[in-house]
Amino acid sequence: MRIVMLGAGGKLGQLLKPRWPGAATWTTRSDVDIADPDALARALSGADAVFCLAGVTHGSNAPMELNTTLARQTLDAAHGAHVFLFSSAAVYGALQGLLSENGATSAQSQYGISKLEMERMAAQHPNPSTSLRLGNVAGADAILGGWQPGFQLDQFPDGSTPVRSYIGPGKLAEVLNTLAHSNDLPQVLNIATPNTVHMGDLLDAAALEWTPRPATDRAIASVHLDTAALERFTSFTDSDSTANGIVADWMQGTHT
Repeated sequence: MRIVMLGAGGKLGQLLKPRWPGAATWTTRSDVDIADPDALARALSGADAVFCLAGVTHGSNAPMELNTTLARQTLDAAHGAHVFLFSSAAVYGALQGLLSENGATSAQSQYGISKLEMERMAAQHPNPSTSLRLGNVAGADAILGGWQPGFQLDQFPDGSTPVRSYIGPGKLAEVLNTLAHSNDLPQVLNIATPNTVHMGDLLDAAALEWTPRPATDRAIASVHLDTAALERFTSFTDSDSTANGIVADWMQGTHT
C-alpha cells in the first residue's frame, strides 16, 4: 500500500514522521508544489491514501481560503486515492457537551470557518475523502508545544483550567496509519482520545511551570470530541487519555 504525506515539513508532520508505524512517502513544499497540477499528479501517482498536512494555521499571513484551495488541488490530483484532509475541533466553536460529527457546528474564528468551508467542498468532490476534525496534539499545541518561561494559563473561578480533547503524537500516528488501511470511512471523523484532560494537568505532568490568570468571558471551558465513530476503526487504552500518558507519548519522541 502506498501512503503519501503532503506538506510534511510543518510542526505536525515533524512530530508524526519519526513515530509513523509503517511505510510512507513524506513530502514537503520543496519536494512537491501543490499548486502545480502536473507535479502533484506525479507525486500522487499510484497512491492508495493521501494525507494533506498542508494548510494555513492560526497566526499565518496567508489567506484562510487557501485551506480549501489546497484541499481541492489535492483531491483533483488524487486519482481515486482516499484523501485525508486535516480539519479542526475549531469548527465546533464554543458549543458545549459531547461534540459529534453529526451534530451542530459553530465555528467562530476565521480558521474554524475556513475548515468548515474545506469540509463542504470535499463533501461535494467526486474523489473519496475524509475530513479529520483534529483535537489538540501534544507538541503541536499552544500548551506543551508553545510553552516558554513565564507561561500563563486561563483559570476559571472554580480553580480549574481549560479542558480539551487531546492525543499524543505517537498515538495519532498509529490512528492515522490504521485509518489509511481501513474501508468504509465516513466523510468526517473526530480525531482525539476518548476522554478530555485539563491543560494545567498536562503542564504539571511535563514539569513545565505556569502561572494562572483569570479566564475571560470568551474563554472556552471545555471542548470534548465524541470519538465513538473513530473507535469503530481503532482502540484506545485508559492511559492514552491521561495527562501522564499524553505527555509520556510526546516526550518519548522528543528525546529519541
